[in-house]
Amino acid sequence: MLHMNSSEQGGTSMLKVTLEVMHRAADRLGLDQSIRNVISKPQRILSVAVPVRMDDGSVKVFDGYRVQHSLARGPAKGGIRFHPEVTMDEVVALAMNMTWKCAVVDIPYGGAKGGVVVDPRQLSVGELERLTRRFTSEISIIIGPEKDIPAPDVNTNPQIMAWVMDTYSMHMGYSVPSVVTGKPIEIGGSLGRVDATGRGCVYTIVELAKRIGLKLEGATAAVQGFGNVGSHAALILQEMGCRVIAVSDVHGALYNEKGLDCRAIKEVAARTGSILDYQGEAEQIPREQALEVPVDILVPAALENQIHAGNARRIRAKIVAEGANGPTTNEADEILRNQGTIIIPDILANAGGVTVSYFEWVQGLQSLSWTAKQVAAELERRMATSFNQVYDRAEREEVDLRTAAYLIAIERVAQAIKLRGIYP
Repeated sequence: MLHMNSSEQGGTSMLKVTLEVMHRAADRLGLDQSIRNVISKPQRILSVAVPVRMDDGSVKVFDGYRVQHSLARGPAKGGIRFHPEVTMDEVVALAMNMTWKCAVVDIPYGGAKGGVVVDPRQLSVGELERLTRRFTSEISIIIGPEKDIPAPDVNTNPQIMAWVMDTYSMHMGYSVPSVVTGKPIEIGGSLGRVDATGRGCVYTIVELAKRIGLKLEGATAAVQGFGNVGSHAALILQEMGCRVIAVSDVHGALYNEKGLDCRAIKEVAARTGSILDYQGEAEQIPREQALEVPVDILVPAALENQIHAGNARRIRAKIVAEGANGPTTNEADEILRNQGTIIIPDILANAGGVTVSYFEWVQGLQSLSWTAKQVAAELERRMATSFNQVYDRAEREEVDLRTAAYLIAIERVAQAIKLRGIYP
């Protein structure tokens, strides 16, 4: 049974939001109740205790989860996050969204997600490695290149994926690079993986701009969350001629109506851990204001539920491209749509990461390596094709892009379930 914690019972839990959107699309599709029953619940939930010997000799036990929502379209795929606020409900919701994300860009995966309840900033490198390896050992019974392929997510990175791959390989007795994606290039990673989510997000913005007649050269943008996704989205938008006027991270926000130097800010943040250490032309503003500056394009690329009923009416962007998973609550979604804002939903906007993860997995299975140019071109083709399928469906059925994306994704998963049947 899935439980919401007390802070989520007011109706803003990510799982509740995810299920509501799914059922709304299923209603519109007239989806058979039997299929709806199957897709409403995760196929498998593994909850593990992760004991770790700390540097002082003590042993701490961390809670960890790996959830597989669906295997109907192929092996499960999804990241692992290390965060103190990880809950089982959140991981279930993220796994479910991964199913829809993989389906909407038509790659042969089902959805999965993993998480450990920990603040990795409080761990030494040695403690972090031991945590990663023990967690990998605990979930090794359900992961594998043909079963479930983890990837980086919040607070995890290529080094952590290298530890996951090595631990799994030690269990098997031989190297298994395709057990994870998002690895360092030197051990089977793919070129173009690091910036894939941000780049894919920008490709969807480019396609929407074409559809609505927005010229990107000179358009204004704001990015909330200057981590891997947000920083790359900001850089690529800037390269395309956009004026990025506001960015934020956990410490605060920077604003310059003439445009920020995103590359310099990224370099400073990588060196010091905070964008606020940037010494160039920028005004420091409260973190939440990065969402509210008037812009053509807003990219929320932090955590979920950042745009909610309390601040949605203050958001003045023409386009919201959801770089993060679940950044907009259902109430906020309705407010923004009524204000005329066009939302590119997370299951489409941030699917670039899993798409290039798929490329990495294919390269690993075939012992091939693609050039960065090949990766970027194939990513652009797939994101553009998927966006236009969603946009055309939205126009045809007179619905918003989020509903259209879910219609396409759920339809594809439902068809796979029907074709495979129910065993036994």
